[in-house]
Amino acid sequence: MPEATEIIVVPHTHWDREWYEPFQRFRLRLVALLDEVFERMEADPRQRFTLDGQLAAVDDYLEVRPERRDRVVELVRAGRLAIGPWQILLDEFLCSGENIVRNLELGISRSAKLGGTMPVGYLPDMFGHIAQMPQLLAGAGLAHACVFRGVPARIRTHAFGWRSPDGTVVRTEYLPGGYGNAAALLEDPDLVPRRAADLADRLGAWRLPDEDGPILAMYGADHAAPTPDAPELLASVDGLRLRLGTLTEYFARQPTTVDGLPVVDGELRSHARANILPGVISVRPHLKRAMGRAERRVERYAEPLAALWGDRSTHRFLDMAWQRLIDSSCHDSVTGCGCDETAEQVATRLAEADQLGRAVCDLVGARLAGGVPRDGHLVFNPTPAPRTALVHLDVEAPADQTAAELTPAGTDPAPANEQLALAADELALATADGRTVAAQVLDRATTLIAEDVVEPARLSTVLARIHGRELYGQEIVSWSLADATLTFRVARHGDPTFDVADVRAAVAATARPTTWRVRVEAAPRLTVAALLDVPALGLAAVRPVAGPAEAPTPVATPVRVDGRRSLDNGLIRVAVADDGTLRLSTPDGVVTEGVGRLVDGGDVGDSYNYAPPATDGLVDAPETVRVRVRHAGPLLAVVDVDREYRWPVAARWSAATGADTGRADDREAIRVATRVELRAGEPFVRLSLDLDNRCDDHRLRLHLPLPSATTSSVAEGQFAVVERGLTAEGGGGEVPLPTFPAAGFVAAGGPAGSLAVLLTQPTEYEVVDEGRELAVTVLRSIGLLSRNRHALRDEPAGPQLPTPLAQCRGRHTVDLAVLPFRGAWHSAGVSAAAEAYRHDLLTFPGSGPAAGDAPLPADVTGLAVEGPGVVLTSVRDRDGRLEVRVVAQTPVEATALVRAGRPVRAANRADLLGRPGEPLPVAADGTVRLTLRPWEIATIQFL
Repeated sequence: MPEATEIIVVPHTHWDREWYEPFQRFRLRLVALLDEVFERMEADPRQRFTLDGQLAAVDDYLEVRPERRDRVVELVRAGRLAIGPWQILLDEFLCSGENIVRNLELGISRSAKLGGTMPVGYLPDMFGHIAQMPQLLAGAGLAHACVFRGVPARIRTHAFGWRSPDGTVVRTEYLPGGYGNAAALLEDPDLVPRRAADLADRLGAWRLPDEDGPILAMYGADHAAPTPDAPELLASVDGLRLRLGTLTEYFARQPTTVDGLPVVDGELRSHARANILPGVISVRPHLKRAMGRAERRVERYAEPLAALWGDRSTHRFLDMAWQRLIDSSCHDSVTGCGCDETAEQVATRLAEADQLGRAVCDLVGARLAGGVPRDGHLVFNPTPAPRTALVHLDVEAPADQTAAELTPAGTDPAPANEQLALAADELALATADGRTVAAQVLDRATTLIAEDVVEPARLSTVLARIHGRELYGQEIVSWSLADATLTFRVARHGDPTFDVADVRAAVAATARPTTWRVRVEAAPRLTVAALLDVPALGLAAVRPVAGPAEAPTPVATPVRVDGRRSLDNGLIRVAVADDGTLRLSTPDGVVTEGVGRLVDGGDVGDSYNYAPPATDGLVDAPETVRVRVRHAGPLLAVVDVDREYRWPVAARWSAATGADTGRADDREAIRVATRVELRAGEPFVRLSLDLDNRCDDHRLRLHLPLPSATTSSVAEGQFAVVERGLTAEGGGGEVPLPTFPAAGFVAAGGPAGSLAVLLTQPTEYEVVDEGRELAVTVLRSIGLLSRNRHALRDEPAGPQLPTPLAQCRGRHTVDLAVLPFRGAWHSAGVSAAAEAYRHDLLTFPGSGPAAGDAPLPADVTGLAVEGPGVVLTSVRDRDGRLEVRVVAQTPVEATALVRAGRPVRAANRADLLGRPGEPLPVAADGTVRLTLRPWEIATIQFL
């Protein structure tokens, strides 16, 4: 190697905000470390520091040391301290694509206010990288990426081109040996010259042919500060030019072109160069469910409602929700690979994000519902296309309905949760345009709320329960007094003239009985299902009516239940087998059997990697199966399938060696309740699994036999659908299990048909049995953060700490849907089905004029997006502009029509940071037309 070769040594720390210790304990160490580093940098202008590419570390420090903000700004502006561009170093596969965009947006914005952003997509420790990351980085103005994990074996140079599915390529720096490849360089002053020479040889082997630029050496480790005398130690080395620098300084010396470089397409999930620790996808699944739920609430309900129908008073609530979502996306947070305290804090943070999103929905919805009569409901469609979908409503039974009329003839009034068959002429919903739609009664609330028999002396105590006109959470509509019985009738909206003094006066004027009977009766309320038409991202209002003069709009594809075990809506037929699994068939001949088989096996791994026990014992056959019809159509059919299993209680462990010796002989009876739901008009069946896990050291998977054997799968993730084979590339320090993440759906199959599993949260899956079955992980129970001696991994991934809460004992509910289809996923409507499944209609009870003749408000469209394969990912208000983000989630060119539901003056494209770009022509109806490359992400702003 030429003696003139320059090595830029980058002092840094990799800061896990929370991991094997919770956030505040790690922050204590962070503050001490940065105090030392910043004081040293002030005293010695040669010092440099790169703060891990995430602003969270700076924010966490300045919250404790606000008086040192100016010092930080000075160091950043001087180019000696590199911060950003991320707000936090995330796990790319366990959050939504929009979460990634907001993370980058917040990090760049915050770092700019502190002096400047490191212009590098620094991704040092993520457990693999999503396919669209190059497009995201380029869309934020970043020309370089820097990665460690997931790089395939064919890359043999430190630089390569990384290409997104849309064709965007960024120059990417690979860190051979990781983000600490020079961590030991300065440990021993006497060994610095020899280690520097070894480092130059080792890293020099990754140089490009004829390259004469500097070599990058990463001098840092987890939670560690560089040595104070680093400049002197580097200067002591003869024959090499070693100098301290930041990542910004290194990349300023690198070209941005990829000419002559090898190019890697799509996601980086190879095990060849480093462990990618795929078990984090399935450990602590409640965190993944919470992330999916909170993201969906904020992205697709709260933000669009606030942007289209709200006001700017909600913005701070949304900012707070996004802060919690971004913080939770950290690669040691939502992953679940930290200590139990960390997992509990992440769960709380995600719950708060969900609550903030819900608060915004409540705030905007309550204002909108003020224009709807009190007997009506306002319905919001969160999808950007007009939609006919099922909605569940809690309605007051029309005044002329009786319990007998609401119950099948010849039966007793049905208890809660039992089927209430209702003919079409008994109850319907009226729409604003005068139509009526059929309603199916699902449940009836108890009418008698309370009945007390009290002595006269205690009657005043009972009446003291009335506050104004409120009683037991409802309002008093009327009252009566007869035969020593005082009856109150309550409902959601009461009589504003009610005065409890009138009641007291009537009681005082009545002859004193021996006892008083006090009854509180509620207006009869029904839970009903109805199939409604709602405009794109729009609003529609409905109200219940009894005995309509005209027949309600007929259901195009009613659901039927044949006997106890078969459901059919004309689009898909579902039959329950004796073992509790399902046979699915479609009118075009796609058939598969055995769907929903549960397979429980041992897991003696840790939070990072699954590992089978020395001798596994799979349990896949239930001891008992019970099938019960809960609802029989015509809009909604539900069959409950209860299966009871006997699972081993835990793994067996050798007291002498600590190794496992198989699964325990003791068994625990576990009941798994599966709700099989079929709705009118939907081509998929909804499944909801509910179980109380009382076992340790095991993995539970749901198996779905495919209509055709396959050699690959496709899975929707972050702005993309990725195709994967049945194996994974190995060569590193872990066995390359072909378990993969999916966010929106996973699909596989062949000429005879395919299955898509529609998802509501990031989920682990594997194609098994030589391509004949899809296995979706429901639950993985483990007891250690990392295991020192792991059957499928060479080295520990962290400290060996007990994590008893990661055994995930207790109640779990897992929701998914199964869609049989024929042909390619992108032409069979899989994305549209996944979109509809994830985003149910949202309802608000009317709070406007009193029920009666007050009219319903007309339907109104919020915003519409049209185009095959075009998927909406964001609608937000940005400083008075309506900002919309879409992606062409299709392998072919797409035309997107985006139509604002309000008058607009102009429109423009914008980058991912919201910076306005080229103007766009706007049609008279507010429509913008865009031609999109396959997989292109586009941001449009309406003014």
